[in-house]
Amino acid sequence: MNVEEKIQSTVKINPKQRTILHLFLIYHSVYDQLNKSLKTYDVSIEQFNVLRILRGQKGTPIAMKEINERMVSKMSNTTRLVDKLVSKRFVSRNICPSNRRMMEIEITALGASQLEQMDLVIDQTQSAVLKEFSDEDIQTLNLLLNKFN
Repeated sequence: MNVEEKIQSTVKINPKQRTILHLFLIYHSVYDQLNKSLKTYDVSIEQFNVLRILRGQKGTPIAMKEINERMVSKMSNTTRLVDKLVSKRFVSRNICPSNRRMMEIEITALGASQLEQMDLVIDQTQSAVLKEFSDEDIQTLNLLLNKFN
């Protein structure tokens, strides 16, 4: 991808700025493709992330705060995301018996079933996004991206 062409810049961009812009452009492209693949399920990528966190609990309820801490995108309004998933009957929300101020969230059978189908679509989308990369390329890219931490 030629960053200058993509953003229709008439000036040469220095390598550091170009790298950051490139990362933003790639992020948005991948994000859009993943969201588009979930459109059939009327679920956003953030809601998908919540469902995956809940599935990982293996039937053990989890507090909203813990879901928020484990979210990939920390800017998400977890309460709103969970409300939408409750309305779709993908998750249930109950008052914690030991702390009535805390809500416990868990995935429903319907949510788990739908998530399995979503996993297939997400896997296909990820494969399409990474089709030009060999396994070695992916390993190298991950090593480079690890340097951000």
